[in-house]
Amino acid sequence: MMTLIAILIGCILGAIIGINAPMISYTYSSYLAIAIIAALDSVFGGITSVIKKNFDLKIFITGFFGNAILSILLTILGQKLNVDIYLAAIVVFVGRMFTNLAIIRRYYIEKWLNKIGKAKNSENTENS
Repeated sequence: MMTLIAILIGCILGAIIGINAPMISYTYSSYLAIAIIAALDSVFGGITSVIKKNFDLKIFITGFFGNAILSILLTILGQKLNVDIYLAAIVVFVGRMFTNLAIIRRYYIEKWLNKIGKAKNSENTENS
């Protein structure tokens, strides 16, 4: 529960800071975009690991910054070689984000259905 609160606070702070931040120039926008996608992949992976009860803060922090830095370096390398290497990173990160989102969605749907089932069972036992 604390993790969810921390994520919500982080999202709210990020939105407030983002609204008041200066406009990013076109030169750096591709670097920022790929870094954000990599960071979001790490966040969804962190939520999934909390659900699976194997969350490790060290792994999350190193993955968060490591993925962002690696994706930025791939973008720089691709621009130097005139090849869109960053597209490979986008495909991998977005694919993992959708996989983690599916795990998160299934977890909360099952939790919600179990809660409804327990409510119906307790209602049925009271009426018997």
